[in-house]
Amino acid sequence: MQVPPPSPVAAVRAGRRPNPQIAQFKRTLFFLRRNTLAVIGLGILLFFVAVALGSFFYPAPAFVMPQECGTLGNIANASSCICTYQIGTTPPGAGCYPVQSVSPSLIAPTESLHPVSLGPLPMGSLSTDTGTPYFYNLFAGMVKGSPWSLGIASSVVISMSLIGMMLGSVAGYKGGILDELIMRATDIFLAIPGLLLLIVILATVGSLFSSLEGRLAILIGAFILTGWPIYTRIVRSQVLVTREQKYVEAAKASGARSGRILRKHIIPNSVYPVLVQMSLDIGTIPLSLAALVFLGFQIFPSIQFPEWGNITAESVNQTFLKGILTYCATDSSCVFPWWQIFLPGLTLFLFAISVSFLADGLRDALDPRLRR
Repeated sequence: MQVPPPSPVAAVRAGRRPNPQIAQFKRTLFFLRRNTLAVIGLGILLFFVAVALGSFFYPAPAFVMPQECGTLGNIANASSCICTYQIGTTPPGAGCYPVQSVSPSLIAPTESLHPVSLGPLPMGSLSTDTGTPYFYNLFAGMVKGSPWSLGIASSVVISMSLIGMMLGSVAGYKGGILDELIMRATDIFLAIPGLLLLIVILATVGSLFSSLEGRLAILIGAFILTGWPIYTRIVRSQVLVTREQKYVEAAKASGARSGRILRKHIIPNSVYPVLVQMSLDIGTIPLSLAALVFLGFQIFPSIQFPEWGNITAESVNQTFLKGILTYCATDSSCVFPWWQIFLPGLTLFLFAISVSFLADGLRDALDPRLRR
């Protein structure tokens, strides 16, 4: 049976003068380790962060998926292209990969988990043109897309939560006309569907910016504009309960200012529902990006931009709808490229569920009412 680390009160009785912040961190870490799902979520999330950091050293372009070429039986090009041959013909040599006649740019995932050991495409290929032997390395695209997806999702969710916590805490604590103004503005934004508001903003303002930095700024701003009302309402409802607690009344009686009460008592004790909402939102940002790209909005400079949502949308929109349905209608030997949808989708699912597990564990570890 594990024994939790001593509390600050026990340490004082033992004759020591502990650091309250260090003692609180140790107790939080202890209760977090006891939550198996939180540990699993933290491990998956750390893996994605490691991939994002390691992607800067991966030899591939950062703004476009690396394009590969296939030989289609032409051994003379084997030194510069990946050896491929048409299904039903004799393999021209060892290490060559069979491709379909209607889609010579689709290669299934190879047996290797490393891109240079047993095969060049451990996650298969992604193509926007099934009629030519040119394709895009899905593995390299997912690796180089990890910092873009994690960076955009983190920026959006952190910004939304900070704005919502600031407005919600002020509205719930102050009340009166300020509360009415903030909440009526919140109701107006909540009355508009989020995806519709995103489309309107991108359609009206997005075309004014041609650089990648400008497009990302507009994109992040549009997500923040559609998401802050949810956090404002959640924080306000929590603050309305927290401000009636005895410790808040004691802080008021001792002469503490409103800013200190909000910073030291109200906001720290109202943050737990925010963590849960953040865990729900951070995994949906790449999915929303995929939906926007699928609907035809060119958010990124090119359709081959290495971002998880963009890759997922392109795999459905270009390769599946325009390519496979067209060519497979006339060729019964056509193989469905399941890896193009499954592997990016699995990545998005693992990313979303890992943050959800970790946020749920942090909520239990930080809430003193749940860890007694």
